[in-house]
Amino acid sequence: MKQKLLASDAGERTFILVLDEGDEAFRCITDFAEREDVTAASITAIGAFRSAMIAFFEFETRHYRKIQVDVQSEVLSLLGDVAVDDEGKASLHLHVVLGFSDGSTKGGHFLEGHVRPTLEVVVGETPADLRRRHRPDLGIALIDVG
Repeated sequence: MKQKLLASDAGERTFILVLDEGDEAFRCITDFAEREDVTAASITAIGAFRSAMIAFFEFETRHYRKIQVDVQSEVLSLLGDVAVDDEGKASLHLHVVLGFSDGSTKGGHFLEGHVRPTLEVVVGETPADLRRRHRPDLGIALIDVG
């Protein structure tokens, strides 16, 4: 993965990350956020994966149902945010829409993606500290603005 700082002004930074073939996207973005001490940011990305793991949150059971994608796909849209979890580590919440050769799509909560040939990620940091706290009543962690 390569990265470049595109802008820095008044506590806001904008980065571009260019992931290489074989990189695992979720891990690369998380490692970047921890290394750069990103505590609040928005993320957008486009590119392609050779395989991916997405998920659908089933509200009734309070669990994610994993959906394995084992074919080449275009990353039509990957977006989300970065906050800090209960342990002080970078916490990503990302959703993705994948496109396939027949024009169909599949989307959900993004868990893992193996890049082929590239993924271009824009990280827009804001000068804030966002906290994502686990909600036992829901079984997930949500941003706590209070």
